[in-house]
Amino acid sequence: MEKMSALHAGQINRPGPVRLRVLSLLFNLKIIIMKAINFKKITLRLQASNRGGGIEISLDTLGYPGVKMTAYQNYLGGDMLGSIQNDCNMPTNEWQADPKLVEISEQLKRYFHSLTNPDTEWEGQSYEQRQNMPVSAY
Repeated sequence: MEKMSALHAGQINRPGPVRLRVLSLLFNLKIIIMKAINFKKITLRLQASNRGGGIEISLDTLGYPGVKMTAYQNYLGGDMLGSIQNDCNMPTNEWQADPKLVEISEQLKRYFHSLTNPDTEWEGQSYEQRQNMPVSAY
């Protein structure tokens, strides 16, 4: 009697623990990667200038009824802006543990950066450079 190869025995197609873990990670990644959000439609308040400011958005249409999120940026002095920070009207440990809310907060910070930071050769800083700045001068 001939021995069956692993392929014929169906062992290759059988999901093992590693394959299940990879599939799970890919599924979670798909949930985290979101379409770009149109912040203009969900903005409640906006005060942005070359000296920082803030934005507040409603997360009702993103699946979080009654939840609001903000991004804000402090002026450090000497024409310098601090890094952009977020907050949400949920307990910090809850919203920062939710991958979707973390992704929304990152997109909101990047959007606010586009509003407050000049895009010139001499004045502008990339988002990554800006996020290396302190939050406050005090």
